[in-house]
Order: sequence, then structure tokens, then C-alpha cells
Amino acid sequence: MGLQHNGIVTESPEPQGGVLYLVGTPIGHRGDLSPRAQMVLAGVDRIACEDTRHSGQLLHFFGISKPLLSFHEHNQKQRIPALLDALGAGEALALVSDAGLPGISDPGEALVAAARAAGHRVVCIPGPCAATTALVSSGLPSGRFCFEGFLPLKGRERKSRLEAISQESRTTVLYEAPHRLVRLLQELVEYCGPERPVQVARELTKRHEEQVGPDLAGALAHFLVTAPQGECTLVLGGAAAEATVLPWDETQLRQELTALVASGLTASEAAKELAQSSGLQRRALYGLLHRAN
Repeated sequence: MGLQHNGIVTESPEPQGGVLYLVGTPIGHRGDLSPRAQMVLAGVDRIACEDTRHSGQLLHFFGISKPLLSFHEHNQKQRIPALLDALGAGEALALVSDAGLPGISDPGEALVAAARAAGHRVVCIPGPCAATTALVSSGLPSGRFCFEGFLPLKGRERKSRLEAISQESRTTVLYEAPHRLVRLLQELVEYCGPERPVQVARELTKRHEEQVGPDLAGALAHFLVTAPQGECTLVLGGAAAEATVLPWDETQLRQELTALVASGLTASEAAKELAQSSGLQRRALYGLLHRAN
């Protein structure tokens, strides 16, 4: 809440004790650390961060020296009680990730929920985010989109997410590590088709920033030749309206699909197999099967 002085509303001084500040940090270009973020980081009592060495280098660049506490996916459950105690004692705390906004595919969500449940104020200091940066620069529809982040590494949960993405009509944003990018592109080609629009963004905000597309086939061909480096953000175009399966009899198609699933195939595998024998689109058959359930 702002303060009034001679009728003019001014911002309350930051940081304030007992408040948890979520501070967005650069995803590449250090110039993206806002003046407000610098002020808060310089004023808090301590900073929780994924990697103390990485964040320490960033803070040193801006002449900021503060106690750092590691806070990552492997120790966050153990750290949260102590951080809540510090907030209760009136300390001002900041949480940062290695890059971007903490809590977006990075630790933070559990701490925010615990802080709010304990009655502490939580303030986000806006900053860069790879998902929205890649989305708005991709040229793909951004009015409605969904964020998937990193997919499960394996198993039925990964297949289920890929199947859902293949049917999603909105633009989808995903994250992927460079050593797994080719595998993900190959799977997306299988589930979505090689013609699905995509832009694969890497090195965002840096000198060698690039976006590779314009479709899954083109992106896969590029990265099969050029090894990807750096974290990648994929902006995937939405699924087109389902093609009709007529003049085939839909009841018969559902029966064949159901039989294939009963034999042990997944819904996606059944649709793919019947598509190969019938000449119909796999996506349309997959949708037909799920409308029957």
C-alpha cells in the first residue's frame, strides 16, 4: 500500500520485515534485473536461492552482499520451517531461482503456500520469465495458452501428457534440457505430426538468442545436425480442429479402437495403428476413442 505525502501517493519502503519477497532474476542478460529487484535484494536480511554460487556471482556483479541459504528441490522441505521462523521473527526474506521467477518450474511454490498459511505477506517482484518471453516472440497465438513446463521423464505419465498435448487447441509452452531436446521433438512428431508449428527458443535475451522452427519437422532436422546448448523453451502451436472420420462408420471404428486398447495398446498406439491401416488421421481417431469414454 502506498504512503501519502502532501496529497501525493508514494510507494511504501521496501523491503519490510516479516515479508517474503519472490524476486525475478535474469534469464540471460544481467541488465534485466530491475532497480526494484536490486533494492529489495540489497535490503533483505537473507536470500534463499537454488545455487548459492550462481546467485552469489549475480549479487557480486551488482555489489550486493547478503547471507545466502541454499533452497532447492532436494532440501526445501527441511528449509521451510526455519524460513517461516525467520519471517515470524520479523526478518525480510527474498527467494530467487537460478533464472526467472521462482516457482515456475523451480522451487518456491511450497514455501509460498506455507508462508501464506502461516499468515505472512508474500510479495512478487516481477522479472523475466522464459515461458512468456518465448511465447510473445514466437509469432504463434498467445491469446490463450497453457504451460506444461518439464514433462515427466518416462512412463505412462509422460505418454499421457504427450497425448493431452497432441489434442490441446491452445498454444503450449514446454521446457526441456538440451540433452533431452531431440528425444522430445521426436515424440512430439509422433504424437502431433511433423507439420505442427513450433518455435524452439534458446539463449533467450543473450547475444546468440535464436528460435528454430517453423514446424516440428524443421526443428528436429536442425537439432539432429546442430547439438542444442542451454535450456530450451518450446512454443508449440495448438491442434487444428479434428478432421471428420466419415465416410467410415464411427461405431465400427470405436469398436476396433476399443479392441486394440483391450489388447494392451495405449489409446495413442491404438489410434496410430488404425490410422496406418485405414488412412484416417491418428488425431481424429484418438479423439473418437475418447469421445466414446
